[in-house]
Amino acid sequence: MPFADFTFMKYLASVVDILLVWYVIYKLIMVIRGTKAVQLLKGIFVILIVRVISDFFGLKTLSWIMEQAITWGFLTIIIIFQPELRRALEQLGRGKFFSRSSSQEDDDPEKTVNAIIKATDYMAKRRIGALISIERETGMSDYIETGIPLNSKISAELLINIFIPNTPLHDGAVIIQKTSVAAAACYLPLSESPFISKELGTRHRAALGISEVTDSVTVVVSEETGGISLTKNGELHRDLSADVFKELLSNELLNPSKQASSARWNWRGKKNG
Repeated sequence: MPFADFTFMKYLASVVDILLVWYVIYKLIMVIRGTKAVQLLKGIFVILIVRVISDFFGLKTLSWIMEQAITWGFLTIIIIFQPELRRALEQLGRGKFFSRSSSQEDDDPEKTVNAIIKATDYMAKRRIGALISIERETGMSDYIETGIPLNSKISAELLINIFIPNTPLHDGAVIIQKTSVAAAACYLPLSESPFISKELGTRHRAALGISEVTDSVTVVVSEETGGISLTKNGELHRDLSADVFKELLSNELLNPSKQASSARWNWRGKKNG
């Protein structure tokens, strides 16, 4: 009987051990969710799959390259995921690592699009400079942390008030996550492309820069001309009319799976200067 009790306790300890490991993995996934690390993690899985395939087909050179990548992968992961590891340790120190994470409902994406269109039209007519970046698949948490957190439901009035000149939050970018304004006065990476027109300022360079490193859609209102621009996938499209801008934004955010916008993008042409 004591032997049976010992076996049961050993079995129970193994179950608890497995559950704890899975819980820690789950929390780590929650930490990196919404960051660029998710895309890098997909790259790691690709390397592992290529390693298995190369072994199966006897591709020795490719197999050796993948083996070296995996051998040095641990050090690479520490370097690449340094911001995410730091965030996890900070949350652990604040006691938030094991707390329940709150999920944000995407209530009405059409309401988000309409609010952006209304605010952009208002600011363009009055030449109020604005920079609005909308998060999509690639997380933007690293850039959100550079600004002032708001976590407010999106509205045209809120966006307009943020960018009114000489207010504390007008300088920098607004980042939108689903139906919420996550943060304002955020710093975005500036594009180093040599093909950008000299007449374009920091807002346009930042909009193009963030589109080069994420799949976000970013809207720019020029303070000098009131012109509306939109960036996506490293392309800057300038001087959009209100109707074309509304169509593009709606197609990108409401119908991302459709290719209906491709013809319009090509018709406008790429205007990088």
